Parts: sequence; C-alpha cells; structure tokens
Amino acid sequence: MKSLSSVCVYCGASSRVADVYKEAAHALGDGLARRGIRMVYGGGRVGLMGIAADAAIAAGGEVVGIIPEHIQSAEIEHTGLTELHVVDSMHTRKRMMVERADAFVILPGGLGTLDEAFEILTWKQLQLHDKPIVIADVDGYWRPLLGLIDHMVAQGFARIDRSALYSVADHVDAVFEALEVAPAPAHPDQPKKL
Repeated sequence: MKSLSSVCVYCGASSRVADVYKEAAHALGDGLARRGIRMVYGGGRVGLMGIAADAAIAAGGEVVGIIPEHIQSAEIEHTGLTELHVVDSMHTRKRMMVERADAFVILPGGLGTLDEAFEILTWKQLQLHDKPIVIADVDGYWRPLLGLIDHMVAQGFARIDRSALYSVADHVDAVFEALEVAPAPAHPDQPKKL
C-alpha cells in the first residue's frame, strides 16, 4: 500500500509479559518511524504501548496518542508524543484512532486489545471502512483467537472471507510486507459514519 502515511497500533498496556512481545513492539514502532509512517495509538506510556511509542520517537517518527480522561487522570499517559489528545470516552478514542489511520496492526494484548481488534474487524465486515488490518501473531499469541474465528465460520456464525478481512503476520517484518501489498482503501476521502 504505497500511500500509507499512518498506522493505528492496538497492543497491551502490561509490562509483565515475555520479552518476545516487547521486542516485537519495539521493532514495530522503530519500523514505522524508519518508513516515515505516523503511529496512532492509545496514548499510554506503559507496556507494549509505551515501548512501541518510545521506539518510534527514538527513531525520529511521529506518534499520535489518543487517551480518555479517566485513564489520563491515572497518570499513565505518554507525555513525550508528537500529539496527545485527551478525549471524553473510550468510544471517542476508538473513533478518532480509526479516523486518523490508514491501516491497523494488532499486536499481542489483553481484553482492551481484543475489544479494539474485534471492533475494527467488525466495522470492516460491515463495510464501515476498507482499510488493511494485520494481526501480528507474535510467537503464536493470537493462534487461539484465529482458531476461534475459524470455528465461528465452520459453525455458521460468521460468513467472512478472512483474506479480505485481515492478514496474519508471524513477525514484524511480515507485518510490513503485508501492509506493502495491501490494497489501498477504495474511497479514502469519503469516511463513513462510525
């Protein structure tokens, strides 16, 4: 996707995770910056979120954080970003992240990351956007989720063309390869009502 200027990164805020996930977050943030791609994310300074943001900043990249007031007040916002937007709700945060991104990368994370992942996948299935989505299955982290999606399809609860909905990459270099070959959105200047 040659016109890619910004990528929304969904990932965990926990630091109590294996180094392989931390390394992937660092490599993604660094790789985005070195390619001149702005990182859009949830605005936190902890866990994979903070690692990816710090790596992008260290490599000279632009990083846009969008954080709700109730999280910001807990003093976990990242104060060294290119832009930090403090918003009124999680819903506003997620909408702004979608509006400011040309594509989405889902790194390992917890329930919040899973919520964001399913929402962005559902919105694409409902044709509310047609931006590329890459699931970064680092060290097989998302394998159970991918199996669950296959199970939903097999049981008739979902009728999706998985290759049209998202791609899966097992390491960060493959994330960038998937983004490079992803088709550009058909109508990037005509956002739908989210």
